[in-house]
Amino acid sequence: MEQYIDRYVDYLRNVKKSSENTVASYRRDLIKFYRYFDEKGITRIDDINETYITSYVLEMEKQGMSMATVSRNIASIKSFYAYLMRERIVNEDPTENIKPPKIVKKVPETLTISEVNKLLDQPTNKTPKEIRDKAMLELLYATGIRVTELVTLKLTDVNIKLGFIECHDGDRVRTVPVAEVAQRALSRYITEVRDDMSGGSDYLFFNCKGAPMTRQGFWKIIKYYAAKAGIDKDITPHMIRHSFASHMLGNGADIKSVQEMLGHVDIATTQIYLTNKQSKLKEEYAKAYPRA
Repeated sequence: MEQYIDRYVDYLRNVKKSSENTVASYRRDLIKFYRYFDEKGITRIDDINETYITSYVLEMEKQGMSMATVSRNIASIKSFYAYLMRERIVNEDPTENIKPPKIVKKVPETLTISEVNKLLDQPTNKTPKEIRDKAMLELLYATGIRVTELVTLKLTDVNIKLGFIECHDGDRVRTVPVAEVAQRALSRYITEVRDDMSGGSDYLFFNCKGAPMTRQGFWKIIKYYAAKAGIDKDITPHMIRHSFASHMLGNGADIKSVQEMLGHVDIATTQIYLTNKQSKLKEEYAKAYPRA
């Protein structure tokens, strides 16, 4: 089975042009799937049937995996078998009747506008590192881009004069506007700091050793400034993305525009942020309605 997984991964990378994160996620799920059956002595792809796959799903649930993780694994396996069917490697799809568990979508946790302001005000711009940190934090909140998109930005993706950046997600490219406060922070970083940090690389952001910034490295930066700001929340880069979406919609932004900025394929993904707005409306209604 391993050879087919390798071929499928190549297909994702070279034909579908999926992002490296997506490719890594699918590969991880499928290697786990392969090892489960390998340990049971089932190594031929043709020997795996619907009953076996159902038992694998039950095993994941038994291990205490979240419904979201189980659903993602099922999606990876179903996509793998769709590829095998297209390539005529298998004649039947044993995943056809396998359904992912229903997930109740939670409203993403966000920061208040006050908390965002506190966080973004922490870098004092007294050192090159703080100038870089300020630019990264301001840009993340101003655009709502994913942390992977932030750390993989190239200098050529930035157009400060027009106030836009270009984000790359696999073979998809989208243009996102940048607020003036973030433009100023970014301009100062590029003008005063970036060249000394970059070592000649095309990337936009770097760590203090001159290597491109990583997701983990930026996560530590956020944790540091959150603690410094006294914000008692488990802040992640994705929470700042959630906050951007929630605050934009709360201030009257058009949902289709927010969907486009976030890079959501399905508007239903963006609609979950409306829950925060609706909760606020209910609170205001309860306060003002004379018979409430």
